[in-house]
Amino acid sequence: MFLLLAAAILIILQLVRYSRVRANLPSGLRIAGVPTGGLDRQQAAERLLEAYMVPVELLYNQAVIHLEPSVIDFQLDLEGMLAAADLQRTQNLFWEGFWDYLWGRSETPTDVPLRASFSEDRLKNFLTNEIANRYDQPPSAASPVVGTVNFQPGTQGNALDIDGSVLLIDNALRTLNRRQVVLPLQRTKPPRPAFQNLRVLLEQTIDLSGYDGIADVYLLDLQTGQETHFARRQGEDISVEPDIAFTASSIIKIPIMTSIFRRADGNMDAESQRLLGEMVTKSGNETADWLMDRIIDPERAPLEVSSNMEALGLENTYLAGYFSLGSPLLEKFDTPANTRPDINTDPDPYSQTTPADIGMLLEDIYQCAQTDGGTLNAVFPGEISQAECQTMITLLVKNKLPSLLTAGIPEGTQIAHKHGWVSSNGIINTIGDAGIIYSPGGNYILVAFLNHPDQLVWEPASNLIANLSRAVYNYYNIPQQ
Repeated sequence: MFLLLAAAILIILQLVRYSRVRANLPSGLRIAGVPTGGLDRQQAAERLLEAYMVPVELLYNQAVIHLEPSVIDFQLDLEGMLAAADLQRTQNLFWEGFWDYLWGRSETPTDVPLRASFSEDRLKNFLTNEIANRYDQPPSAASPVVGTVNFQPGTQGNALDIDGSVLLIDNALRTLNRRQVVLPLQRTKPPRPAFQNLRVLLEQTIDLSGYDGIADVYLLDLQTGQETHFARRQGEDISVEPDIAFTASSIIKIPIMTSIFRRADGNMDAESQRLLGEMVTKSGNETADWLMDRIIDPERAPLEVSSNMEALGLENTYLAGYFSLGSPLLEKFDTPANTRPDINTDPDPYSQTTPADIGMLLEDIYQCAQTDGGTLNAVFPGEISQAECQTMITLLVKNKLPSLLTAGIPEGTQIAHKHGWVSSNGIINTIGDAGIIYSPGGNYILVAFLNHPDQLVWEPASNLIANLSRAVYNYYNIPQQ
């Protein structure tokens, strides 16, 4: 009886002990990596909060920032994790568990994984407002070197990689030991100087050259559509509204070429193709007359060229007669450019253009060649194909000249251009060059015309156009530090 009574008392004591153990979490249990065995729910919750609400240390650009988890609404799913832990405690029936307890048999509990969430929007706002706005280092823009056409490179900046930071901080919030994050940064390239500052540099280049005639420059950025157009004489600006009329000289071959392709209907024989190449690359006047007669119109070809330019909105560009000596003036053209009373470059009544007009025509050809779109397609639908525009570009690229615009760009840079000058009795009064320049830093159109009422000396005049070209090329291709 005594032994039975002692056994009963012992069993009761073990039942009490087991009941207390069973009321708490299983021994050895870890919730989200935190030891919680033997703790009740309240104690376990407090220990989890204590462990995961430690600030995350952020290192950025030599700055140390502490991120309180509550700032980004970091929350532990305590109920979900404790419920998962309770399942492990109650998965055995009471008496089965008690029997295992008596014999010291207990299964190793499975760790409960972390369940937590935070506001990504709040984190991004924190990174932007508290870190990026304070510690980012903006790049410094390149700047012109005074008295030259070169640029001093700018310096790179640092910018916080927001998306990359979110991933790293997310990982740190979910760990106990690695709660330090080195925030990733991105290098930001120095910007170019403002596009309009380029105009100032070009004006200074003209003034410093000592040139005292008229210089008219048109520039178009083919990536952004930004343009600048100005004329200058003896250090002062001349209004380009309306434009200034110049003798087109051989540059009129671009409108002629465009008109030829409009009429060719994609069926140009080998002889016409050969002569077309000579017209562009050798500025052949006889070949131009022959092609206009044969392909455009046997009697009114120059006027057809003019009509095509007018249809494209180029109201200051025309051809009023053939090139051959003694050819009559087929029509007198009064344009906004050649009727302005304040400026007169004494342009040839047979052939005239303006830098803006010829620049816009080059843009039309470029857009047609690149995308089969633009003004050419809109004005002459189905008459000038993308392939024909690409052929026009190819012909202009084959026009080789080591001076003027070409002299201002590195060897090997592709330029599709046409140049020309007017010479009377050995005296040059007007020089022009119009081209599309394909550079690593961006494509652009540059047109430059010079006119002097007395004489343009070739070397300083051509060097001035080359320096203008070099200034623009350097602007688009500023070296990086």
